[in-house]
Amino acid sequence: MKNTAIVFPTSALALAVLAGCGSGDDNARLELDAKAAEAVCAEMVTQSGLPATTLTTRYVPAGTRRPGTLTTGDFLGGHCVVTGSRDARTGVDGKPYAIGFELSLPDRWNGRFLYLGGGGNDGTLRDTSLSSTISNGTPSPLGQGYAVVSADAGHQGSSASFGADPQARIDHAYNAHDKTAQSAKALTAWRYGKAPNYAYFSGCSGGGRQGMMFSQRFPSYFDGITAGAPAMRVSSGATVAAMWNNRKFTDIAPLGTDGKPVLSQAFSNGDLNLVADAVLAACDAGDGVVDGMVQNTRACSFDPAVLQCAGAKTDSCLSAAQVGALKDVFGGPKTSAGQPLYVTQPWDAGIRNAGWRAWTLGSSTTSTPNSAYNTLMLDALRNEFFTPPAPGFDALAFNFDTDPARMQAFSEVYDTYRDDRLTAFKARKGKLMFIHGMSDPIFSADEVVEYYERLAANNGGIAATQDFARTYLVPGMTHCSGGPATDTYDSLQAMVDWVEKGVAPESIAARANASNAYFPNRTRPLCAYPKFARYKGTGSIEDAANFSCEAS
Repeated sequence: MKNTAIVFPTSALALAVLAGCGSGDDNARLELDAKAAEAVCAEMVTQSGLPATTLTTRYVPAGTRRPGTLTTGDFLGGHCVVTGSRDARTGVDGKPYAIGFELSLPDRWNGRFLYLGGGGNDGTLRDTSLSSTISNGTPSPLGQGYAVVSADAGHQGSSASFGADPQARIDHAYNAHDKTAQSAKALTAWRYGKAPNYAYFSGCSGGGRQGMMFSQRFPSYFDGITAGAPAMRVSSGATVAAMWNNRKFTDIAPLGTDGKPVLSQAFSNGDLNLVADAVLAACDAGDGVVDGMVQNTRACSFDPAVLQCAGAKTDSCLSAAQVGALKDVFGGPKTSAGQPLYVTQPWDAGIRNAGWRAWTLGSSTTSTPNSAYNTLMLDALRNEFFTPPAPGFDALAFNFDTDPARMQAFSEVYDTYRDDRLTAFKARKGKLMFIHGMSDPIFSADEVVEYYERLAANNGGIAATQDFARTYLVPGMTHCSGGPATDTYDSLQAMVDWVEKGVAPESIAARANASNAYFPNRTRPLCAYPKFARYKGTGSIEDAANFSCEAS
């Protein structure tokens, strides 16, 4: 499958040093010696094909080590890093704005283009030399020969204060990504004298939302899209849930010396371990082996009331207030009339992990909370998701009957859960993979399952839908990575094999790193939903070879 791109005239210098092109091989590499490649890199700033764009470049010679890595296998080949700024302007708030991007172009190109999704409130450029954003710990795509781009989504800085500017909201939702994809593909074609053979997108969280957005608004841009923990209802559902969870946990938190609740102390780490152990006691064996992971997620049923103390609170049980808060949180936010405002949360052992606490409870020992609900999510709610913005809004004042209506206007532009057909993307034979951690504390795994079931209902059922879209659930994983989980997997290569070889991934090979505190070096298959990894009955439970993908 060839991916269309705007092709700009190749420079005379680039043509002069071109080699290995036109052989008829879709993955032919353009071979330049280091001196010529550096010269082409420098020349890119002078090309004028992109509208309202300024470029700077730097050439990185072969043998440079990837940031934060130690082994010889982490050395990169020579590549050109192009930093672009497009459509610079002054916003209605008086602040400067532009669509920024970083594009890395390897000397030895494999013919592929990769867009790395962002996350959070965006505003920064992701390092394009690192692993794909949802292929944690796997080889650098740039090191493999991909042209790789990342974007800041049209504003600079991690605060959501850009929401005061209407155009910045539109840029963050979709326009900056459209412009970045077009610009990066054009520069790639200029550098190599040909358009990419295949284009891929990989992102998690906000990046997962961006991937879904591309499949809906710009279905011709990518041959394969991997969307991890997609924030498909972040501006209308998940943020409401964050405010609900924050309220429920704050309501039961003990008071500090100032007479105000200390959120982090609503549950001790020991309390969360009690919950994780009880979930495992109820659900772990459902996959054929007791191994500290709940693979058969659809069969898991748990009631935290089993942990409620008969008398006073002790280290071996939970108070009635704690049990009530857990039921409210995992049951999802509701109006005063009981109308659901978001999906439920699945029970999973990853609740014991620090990543779950960081989002929900934080670590502050004072009455000033530092959970991500109170920092990242509240910032986005105040400045971007509310229309008009409400910069001084108090998280604990959220009204679940009236405030969700204040989020609907931007939801229509930003959220990606409504299109459950993907007609155009499917028609052009695009491939889509969802990957979601079962202990994600901000975007519930139940959300991606609910969406996928709707998608399947509109496309002839699960079997037919798996021809172009698949879902993979990761037991124990919190938000995008971490937890008692096999959270390292090369989803990008799985996607390439699907798109280019027609090998649909029945499962994705996953492992826990040697440094994993729970299951070091354990391997498991991540099975395409609705199947799960079941133990075959013999052999080491640390080895994926002893598990098979089966239906509930």
